[in-house]
Amino acid sequence: MSRSTATRCKLPIGIQTFREIREDGHYYVDKTGQVLDLIESGKHYFLSRPRRFGKSLLLDTFKALFEGQQALFTGLAAETRWDWTRHHPVIRIDFGGGVLQTRSELDRRIDEILLDVQRELGITDLPGYTSLTGRFAELIRQAHAKFGAPAVVLVDEYDKPILDNITDRDTATAMREGLRNLYSVLKGADAHLKFVFITGVSKFSKVSLFSGLNNLTDITLDAPYSALCGYTDEDLDTVFAPELPGLDRDEIRRWYNGYNWGGTSVYNPFDVLLLFRSREFRPYWFETGTPTFLIKLLTERHWFTPDLAQTVATETLLSAFDVDMIESEALLFQAGYLTIDSVWVIPGRREFTLKYPNKEVQASLNDSLLRTLTGGARYSERQVSRLYRLLQAQDVSALRELFHAFFASIPHDWYRNSPIAQYEGYWASVFYSHFAALGLDITLEDTTNHGRIDMAVMFGAAVWIFEFKVVELVPEGQALAQIQARGYADKYRSRSGPIHLVGVEFSKAGRNIVGFASETLPGGLTASLP
Repeated sequence: MSRSTATRCKLPIGIQTFREIREDGHYYVDKTGQVLDLIESGKHYFLSRPRRFGKSLLLDTFKALFEGQQALFTGLAAETRWDWTRHHPVIRIDFGGGVLQTRSELDRRIDEILLDVQRELGITDLPGYTSLTGRFAELIRQAHAKFGAPAVVLVDEYDKPILDNITDRDTATAMREGLRNLYSVLKGADAHLKFVFITGVSKFSKVSLFSGLNNLTDITLDAPYSALCGYTDEDLDTVFAPELPGLDRDEIRRWYNGYNWGGTSVYNPFDVLLLFRSREFRPYWFETGTPTFLIKLLTERHWFTPDLAQTVATETLLSAFDVDMIESEALLFQAGYLTIDSVWVIPGRREFTLKYPNKEVQASLNDSLLRTLTGGARYSERQVSRLYRLLQAQDVSALRELFHAFFASIPHDWYRNSPIAQYEGYWASVFYSHFAALGLDITLEDTTNHGRIDMAVMFGAAVWIFEFKVVELVPEGQALAQIQARGYADKYRSRSGPIHLVGVEFSKAGRNIVGFASETLPGGLTASLP
């Protein structure tokens, strides 16, 4: 789908699917200029991006350039900037296909990959080398000698054998050691290498996986390359303009834009293609890989789900990912469920505020979380749909009945057997995830000049202001009183619609809502203050 790729049809993801609706021509999103900038400015690179973002076709672009496939770049930035007399042997290693479950399977797969590359380069024999590391090193040396030019090594899905086994610590560790054994060759073979580019979903530390490869430049959070994979707003408004009629442009942005790695925000290309084919807004990306392990990890750690929309993390924390240390923030960010909202920089340190990238991720992730928080889809899915209808009707009293009946419907055995139901934030997490699963405009810890609102929800012209309390910790009747006393509604007085003030009180002992007091105020500048 991008002219940045090295395939003749120049479409980066879902090529055949998209061509079904655009057989009269191709779209071109030219990013070969950025690709050449990387080649000209460095030698060893690492890039982490979520799945389905076009990493594999980015490597195809590098491969085609170094192999001198000039015809593929007609009309692109690379056509006039690249020296097409240059040819380098390319060693492409791809762990994207299949699931490897043991170290021996990994070793066999590496052996197959090396044999395929050997045949492709026309290198007939690697005499005297039986170990995988020895064969890999000799393959690089012979490729340099045969072609009279140093080799290019491209590694795709470098971490997949580890991630596929991340719930089995012993197997994941064995996979990590096998891959470190392979990647360690790159340091010793540097004299025979022209360029190295490694991509994957996660960002394992150099110490754990790239021991000794100290000159590997990580461009994951480099602002100039934030849009290296994915489409920008400009791309949609120009390149894909013929596909926009009949689709709500703002809704496309809300659903699929928002991924950011410190620079320009981008759309998930997989989503955009399927939207243009089906003309229907759906969570296409999320549906291709439900994050079961992530959901399990968040619930085991009693993660307060409202914090997902306002997580703060240092750059060090976002990079702290390994078999023995999986930080929740790092996993959420690297897998694409959270992205950068803002950056705070002080000398020698960067701190990131993270958020959901878009409506697709917010709604889908919270829907999955809600099923776990409440014991299964049978207790949550109908609830979310009914919540939407009640918000449309602005039926405040029915909301109490909805949530009271919902908490009452959760089996006692699930409360007894689920550790997550025992922590204080559980009740607010369940309440919040209902609204977030609808993809609504939600502001948490909404700052006013008198304090912070627990949760504000914008739905149509109406504003819903919620305050949560647990009666075992705070006397009953305090939730609504706090909203009123602190004038939380004041900042929304200029809006035309009504302002619903709702104080929600939970009881751990009663496992339900025990207080649900509300007041509705008119909107508009002329409304009198309470």
